Amino acid sequence: MTLRPRVAAFKLTVRRTGATERSRFGTLAAALSALEARLDELATAARPRAQRSLTREYAPVRQVAARGEVAGPRGLRGGVDLRGDGSSEAFTGRWRRTLVERRTGETAYDALARALEAEAQTSVS
Repeated sequence: MTLRPRVAAFKLTVRRTGATERSRFGTLAAALSALEARLDELATAARPRAQRSLTREYAPVRQVAARGEVAGPRGLRGGVDLRGDGSSEAFTGRWRRTLVERRTGETAYDALARALEAEAQTSVS
């Protein structure tokens, strides 16, 4: 009998203009911690000015400067969008993103962790 190496269950993908980074983690907590650390690093490079595209102008709050996504077993997906003004918002899903509303005192990362942990619990049951 041959043993197959254990594959990390959670994938982290961080996208920003011109670059995509991918990492693997054994636990959801480790993936979320790495997501927060990486997006906090990128927050200092967020574009603080409006961008033009043909005839439209996009305010920094409407621009996604970086996106971090976590994917896990059984279709577990979610992430955080880092906006051009430095703000962030959490979402679940991949193709149909659902915004995760923050509770009082929560960061976008806390809200994402709460939502993904609840989703993981319901998929196991």
